[in-house]
Amino acid sequence: MRHFALSLTAAAALFAGAQTVHAAPYAIDGTHTFATFEIGHFGTTTNRGRFDKKEGKIEFDRAAKKGSIEITIDVASINSGTAAFDKHLQSADLFNVAQFPTAKFVSTGMTFNGDKVSEVAGNLTLMGKTNPVTLKATQFNCYNSPMLKREVCGGDFEATIDRTAFGLNYGVDWGFPKNVRIVIQAEAVKQ
Repeated sequence: MRHFALSLTAAAALFAGAQTVHAAPYAIDGTHTFATFEIGHFGTTTNRGRFDKKEGKIEFDRAAKKGSIEITIDVASINSGTAAFDKHLQSADLFNVAQFPTAKFVSTGMTFNGDKVSEVAGNLTLMGKTNPVTLKATQFNCYNSPMLKREVCGGDFEATIDRTAFGLNYGVDWGFPKNVRIVIQAEAVKQ
């Protein structure tokens, strides 16, 4: 598959499934794929950021309701829009990118509602710890792109994770929340 730039947990929500899959490969459309994370800041505002660099493999068979995904994220590509905050996020206080340069999501299954993906389950490895994560689809659709002349599948997905399960404990004692919301919009083009 291709390398692509987007943010987390990213397109991971699109496709997951069985170990043996006879499905078509799909490539992430970087112009229609973004992933962000959100965490409260002292109960006043919400801090947001994204990861800009990822690579992965996606296979998907909508008719058979099967697929698989494996996404590796370059954690150093974190982007909050503020260079000083990015540097702190990369530090040993938070993501510790020197010791844990990548995060990885590997699918374990998907749930359909009719012919639409309603959730994707998988395992997220972050800071050397692996935990299950389920991404719920708020919408999902496949269509024939009039521009690309190929099938495109995608949707909006979200999950809330407990960051302390991955060792991201910074600020919890000061009142920063443990829960982080992951929001993903993703589209992938059938190859």
